[in-house]
Amino acid sequence: MSIRPGAMLGLLGGGQLGRMFTMAAQSMGYRVTVLDPAHNGPASSVAERHLRADYLDRHALRELGSSCAAVTTEFENVPAESLKILAQHCVVSPGANSVAIAQNRILEKNFLVTNGFAVAPYAVIEDLKGTAASPVSVGRSGHANPERLEDLFPGLLKVSRLGYDGKGQIRVNSVSELDAAFVSLDREPCVLERLLPLECEVSVIVARGFDSIAVTFPVSENRHHNGILDVSIVPARLSPVLIRQARDTAISIARKLDYHGVVCVEFFVLSGDHLVVNEIAPRPHNSGHYTIDGCVTSQFEQQVRVLAGLPLGSTAPHGAAVMVNLLGDLWRGGEPEWEQVLRYPNVKLHLYGKFEARPGRKMGHYTVLAETAEAALQLALEIKQSLDEHPRMSMGKR
Repeated sequence: MSIRPGAMLGLLGGGQLGRMFTMAAQSMGYRVTVLDPAHNGPASSVAERHLRADYLDRHALRELGSSCAAVTTEFENVPAESLKILAQHCVVSPGANSVAIAQNRILEKNFLVTNGFAVAPYAVIEDLKGTAASPVSVGRSGHANPERLEDLFPGLLKVSRLGYDGKGQIRVNSVSELDAAFVSLDREPCVLERLLPLECEVSVIVARGFDSIAVTFPVSENRHHNGILDVSIVPARLSPVLIRQARDTAISIARKLDYHGVVCVEFFVLSGDHLVVNEIAPRPHNSGHYTIDGCVTSQFEQQVRVLAGLPLGSTAPHGAAVMVNLLGDLWRGGEPEWEQVLRYPNVKLHLYGKFEARPGRKMGHYTVLAETAEAALQLALEIKQSLDEHPRMSMGKR
C-alpha cells in the first residue's frame, strides 16, 4: 500500500543529500522531518520539522517513528540500531541489516566475496603487523591470489567504519609503514587493499522497491582528487558489454543485500575490461547528482518513490551530462563569481546552503548538459578553470 502525498516522511541525517531528498519529497507533496544533532544543517533548513537529537536517542527515534509514515537515511554511518528501533514504528528504507553490511568494510568485503563478486586483494588488519585473514583474489582480473601480507603492497589501509571522501585511508608500502598507519588510525579494525592499476573508476546508482523491482541509472565515470569525487562523466566511456556488466552486477548486489531504496555500487575498471567492486554506499551518491538535471527521474525522487511504495520512475537520460563538485577551497578570498557558471544556459548550479566553507567540504555542484560526453566535459572543465582563476565577488565566509 502506497503512502499518499501530504504524509510526513522522516530522514536520518541533515547534510546535502538530505536537502536534495527533502526538496524532491516536497515537490511531490510530502512533508519531511529531519533528525540531526547539528544546528542549521542543509536538510533541516528546508524541512518542515527538525528534531535536534543524537541518532541513538531513543526518545527522539520514537517521536520520529510515530510521527512519520516512513523513514529513510542520507548518509551511510547512521547506526543500524537506530533503523531497528524505527522499524518497530514505521516503514524504514533501507533496512538495518543491509546498512550494517555496507557501512562496515570488513563485513562488506566478506559479503561480496561470499556471493562471488570480484574485489581487490585484501586482508583484515586488527593488530600490529596485521592479521592476513584470507586475502582474496580479484577473480577474472588476472591478478594472483596473495599468500603473504607483503603481496598486498603497495596498498591502501582503510579504517573499517566511518571513513568517507578519502578520510581514514593511508597508503602503505611495507609492513613497517602498515604498523605506523594502523597506530595513526587508533588501532581500529581496518582493511588493507592492494592498489591496482586502474583504467578508470565508475559507479552505478540502483533503485530497488519493496516489490523487488529494480532499475539502474546510466553508469557514471568518476574522477577523484585527494580522495574526493571531483568530476562525474555520463555516460561512462566504456564498452557496451562492460556497461551492461556493471549495471547487472549492481542490481545483483542490491538483491543479495535484500536492499530496498537507493544504493550506489562503485567499481574499479582494470585493463582488459575487467570490473572489480570497490564499495557499496547505502544511500544516494555524489556521483548520481547529475540525475537531478540529466534524467527523467532523479535519484532523490526515486528515493521518495521507494519509501512511499510508489512505482519507480524512468531513469532515461536527457542526454550527456558532466557533474563537477564545488569544494570549500574555492571560497578562499570570498564568494566565487557564479556568473562564470550561470552564463551558460545548459549549465545548472546547485548550492547546499552551508554557512562555512572549509577545504575539502562539499559546498555545491554544477552539471553541464550536452549532446555528447566530450562536449559536456570540455565545457565543464573550462568553467572549473574560470571559477578558480576569476576574482571573487566579496570577502568572507558563506
